[in-house]
Amino acid sequence: MNLVEKDLKYIWHPCSQMKDYETLPPIVIDHGQGVYLYGEDGKEYIDIVSSWWCNLLGHCNPRINEEIKAQLDRLEHVIFANFTHEGAIRLCEQLVKILPAGLTKFNFSDNGSAAVECSLKMAFQYQNQTGHPEKTRFMCLSEGYHGETVGALSVGTLDLYAKLYRPILLDTIRIQAPDCFRCPYGKCREDCACECFEHAEKAFEQHAAETCAIIVEPLLQGSAGMRIYPPLYLKKLRALCNRYGVLLIADEIATGFGRTGKMFACDHAGISPDIMCISKGLTGGYLPMAITVTTDEIYNAFYADYSEGKAFMHSHTYSGNPLGCAAALAVQKIFRTEPVLEDAARRAKYLNQTLNRALKEHPNVGEIRHIGLIHAVELVRDKKTKTDFDPKLRVGYQIYQKALKRGLLLRPLGNVLYFNPPLIITEEQIDCAVERCVAAMNDVL
Repeated sequence: MNLVEKDLKYIWHPCSQMKDYETLPPIVIDHGQGVYLYGEDGKEYIDIVSSWWCNLLGHCNPRINEEIKAQLDRLEHVIFANFTHEGAIRLCEQLVKILPAGLTKFNFSDNGSAAVECSLKMAFQYQNQTGHPEKTRFMCLSEGYHGETVGALSVGTLDLYAKLYRPILLDTIRIQAPDCFRCPYGKCREDCACECFEHAEKAFEQHAAETCAIIVEPLLQGSAGMRIYPPLYLKKLRALCNRYGVLLIADEIATGFGRTGKMFACDHAGISPDIMCISKGLTGGYLPMAITVTTDEIYNAFYADYSEGKAFMHSHTYSGNPLGCAAALAVQKIFRTEPVLEDAARRAKYLNQTLNRALKEHPNVGEIRHIGLIHAVELVRDKKTKTDFDPKLRVGYQIYQKALKRGLLLRPLGNVLYFNPPLIITEEQIDCAVERCVAAMNDVL
């Protein structure tokens, strides 16, 4: 029995219909280097999606490798209740310097969904302990995605993930999200006044009194198909939250650490949330780690004698894991000593030009949108009417299969192809990736 056969005998892969594996069996990866993954058969794949958006600085980055190896001989893990270690302390010191102003308190967990759960519980308890026990509900944007635990699904609104579980989910308030590609106001995201923000204003007028927090993916709704909306929307939302006493939770799990061209997506709008969730690029994609970061004001609402019952009784076994901290510290050191964001900005411009030259006039490309190095190609059946392909055709999945044969890991979101590469990708690698993507599209379309 070979490795593929053994895999299919034992493993239930995430976010997959396992019957698909009958015709597209799992690809066994032997090793990785930079933007490349290599199969056990030696076949090369460009990891243009950063292995679910987390690989930030390339596979097997030697500087990150060294820091993890050194930490491994010192301390692998320690209980994080009443104990601590130097790596976690140093990491918080470094993160405070780059996070939006006012985010100063760090609650560690082990994945993005857990960070979101933590943020929801934190917001709920804060409102309860500051004289607002009536504020028990959450607001969120339509087409949002925040993870797949029950709480995270409750504030995510993509039916693909959440519809089946609605009977066990929280009753949340959904606000119509910006849809700049199919803007009902006939505006353009580059110069609009965010007329669509009226949906948020109406929701706050009706429900703010019972709402403890709103959670959003700032500027980029990832799983919805890399839907990008203007920074002005975030500015308006920050002001609205201030007016109504609703906490603003920024889910920067996918957008943090340079993905959007700035260190955090909130930086584009010049705003600070009350709570921020970070993960994925935090450790460069090496190890599971997440942090829910908040303000002194929120932290102080939990600070009291134990007998008052105000402690935040929320924990994770691997909170503050030393190996994860070592990886995250290595990432921060690379940002401080190398022009990562500057180089990525140049490559983002090059990628945008290359994709537009290759695909802008394609009859099935409705829009090529981008923020930082993240680029999305929305495929449509009719370019003029922006009519979607029938989902049953699985056009994106067909292109994904063809791309794999050509050595490109695409993994589309429905019929949206996207590039979200490691920040260290080169122009030559961009050329190769675009060439393989276009060829795969032509194979299908």
